[in-house]
Amino acid sequence: MVAVKSEITTEDAIQFESWLQSISGGRSNSEIEFIRRACEVAQQAHHGQTRASGEPYFQHSLSVANILADLRLDYETIAAALLHDVLEDTPVTYQELEAEFGTSVAQLVDGVTKMSQIQEYRGQSKKSKKEQAQAESLRKMFLAMVDDVRVVLIKLADRTHNMRTLHHLPEQKRKRIARETLEIFAPLANRLGIWQIKWELEDLSFRYMEPELYKQIAQLVDERRINRERYINEVAETLKTELLNRGIDADVTGRPKHIYSIWRKMRRKGVDFDQIYDVRAVRVLVLELADCYASLGIVHTLWRPIPGEFDDYIAAPKDNLYRSLHTAVIGPGGKNLEVQIRTFEMHQEAELGVAAHWRYKEGAKSDPSFDRKINWLRSLMEWKEDVSDAGEFIDQVKAEVFQDRVHVLTPDGDVVDLPFGSTPIDFAYHIHTEVGHRCRGAKVNGRIVPLNYQLKNGDQVEILTAKRGGPSRDWINPHLNYIKTSRARSKVRYWFKYQNFEKNLSDGRFILEREIRRLGIPGISFEKLAHAFKYDRVDDFLAAIGRNDISTPQMVNVINSVIVADEPHAAEEWRNLISLPAPSQKMSTGIHVQGVGNLLTNLAQCCRPVPGDTEILGYITRGRGVTIHRGDCPNVLRLREKAPERLIKVDWGTEEGTTYPVDIQVEAFDRPGLLHDITSVVANEKINLATVNVVTKKQESKANIFATLDIANIDQLSRVLAIIEQLPNVIEVRRRT
Repeated sequence: MVAVKSEITTEDAIQFESWLQSISGGRSNSEIEFIRRACEVAQQAHHGQTRASGEPYFQHSLSVANILADLRLDYETIAAALLHDVLEDTPVTYQELEAEFGTSVAQLVDGVTKMSQIQEYRGQSKKSKKEQAQAESLRKMFLAMVDDVRVVLIKLADRTHNMRTLHHLPEQKRKRIARETLEIFAPLANRLGIWQIKWELEDLSFRYMEPELYKQIAQLVDERRINRERYINEVAETLKTELLNRGIDADVTGRPKHIYSIWRKMRRKGVDFDQIYDVRAVRVLVLELADCYASLGIVHTLWRPIPGEFDDYIAAPKDNLYRSLHTAVIGPGGKNLEVQIRTFEMHQEAELGVAAHWRYKEGAKSDPSFDRKINWLRSLMEWKEDVSDAGEFIDQVKAEVFQDRVHVLTPDGDVVDLPFGSTPIDFAYHIHTEVGHRCRGAKVNGRIVPLNYQLKNGDQVEILTAKRGGPSRDWINPHLNYIKTSRARSKVRYWFKYQNFEKNLSDGRFILEREIRRLGIPGISFEKLAHAFKYDRVDDFLAAIGRNDISTPQMVNVINSVIVADEPHAAEEWRNLISLPAPSQKMSTGIHVQGVGNLLTNLAQCCRPVPGDTEILGYITRGRGVTIHRGDCPNVLRLREKAPERLIKVDWGTEEGTTYPVDIQVEAFDRPGLLHDITSVVANEKINLATVNVVTKKQESKANIFATLDIANIDQLSRVLAIIEQLPNVIEVRRRT
């Protein structure tokens, strides 16, 4: 079982040639040669480097690989373990690793290096909720930031060997690393079901965190070791004989209880050492599942079970798929005894956890539970077994409900937890309001990225700031996706709200005029717009736009649903669109005619109405169904006098998928890829590009792009125009009138 090493001495040094021979069983010659090359590269890369113990650094790499070899992991993982520190501590590059050992090994080493960049967890003995959240974020991040679970296994093996040699470090550092191990890495080993590593990490951590308690419990265990071992041997022999008599071939052995587990159970139950039932324990391993329950019946026949101390983890496995039967009985001599019963397969999974499945990946065999285990691992797992009180559990359950999170790093290695889809601006405002206000750029993993870049798990983010200045109004334009979090959005709005009134007034006028120009609606009365928004003064209304109290979509809705119908001059300008053929599809399903069923409908070419533009009316034609006009179309005004009986009320249908042609014009400085960028924006918005025509002015290095888009509504038009205007070299984009 678990052997906790208290010290590593020079006698423990591993000679890699003899070690290679020891792990060669079941491996091909090519795999052993692959591992040998990794040994040679690691030894050369770490040449001259030593650890705090004075041993060559390569011995640490070899020890980490040996731990994973004991877990019977694949040859690529063992090679990556040998090389796990070369990217961080030596001149070896990722490209060199990839060329020598392939992409898989290079990615494993790179993943371990990324995990090492996370700042060491500094929990206190009495953890605040903030510290608990930090530990939780770290544990989730370790699993979320890697694409291959073997990265976590290498990191666990690395930490295990570091804990074995922890006595070489100063006391203060020992305690900090021990607490980090207990809070972060032992629970990770538990999630992976690797009990060998979990128990060793817990005992070593406990030894350095609470040395007196550790010695006290260790002495209690050691004082009774001889008697307990004799007792367990007698119980095991009795049980094995009884099982054989009943036709069950079983392996019955004693199972030692590790020290941290004893202390934790004593504290949790508030009992003395003598009342810990599983200090004396035996484990029964059988071949078949049915033998487990048959063996349980025999155990309960031999000895009286203790009420409330039976757990069936076969019928109801633990979250990490651990399976076994646990029962406590009053054994011979009236002494408490725990009995665990499981199959050999269950035992293998319990001891090695997810690591037990790697040997199936390279052979002809397939393990049905392997994919299930990996799918479980890649999800956000429940951490409830680690919490000690209901309040902490509720807090963590809340965190699990909102699973769409992304965990990124500051330049110092702190973990920042943000909603999925967050950008560098969200990150900046999370760090500090002033950092957000003065943000002018961002680096992610050392590379400059746009401010609307969506952050990914494990990204290291650095914000580039200016000495003075403030946020851009584009940040709070919902069409441009610069901000995801409500915190950042409210901070930006607050900043604009309390800036100089004259500046807000000027900015608001510019924003409104730009939007009116984009949509092709000149001549709109600012006074009526202000009244529609319940402002008595136009200046207050424009300042509110400048502060972003009124958003662009709100303006668009009011302009189209309230103002245009009352502005004949504006409607006249809007109506003068370039005539194009009517869309090929019939609009009968997109328009409702009051009082009748489906009729053939067509959009009038004189005014080309679009949903949201204004009131619409239908005109019954001879042989062409109903022609749909804008309510303020001059032809409709003429028909009201000439043939009012042929005008009927209609409204826009609610069926999704109906679109209407809208002409736009893009003015820009010409450059390679300009048209490609514009069509990409249109495609990303899921808008059909019906026609496009480009006219270039070579002397001025300018280009005018005329396009017809199939638009569902005016809000979609406003959004796509705003995004196109953000493209490099674009001067202006507007609806064509």
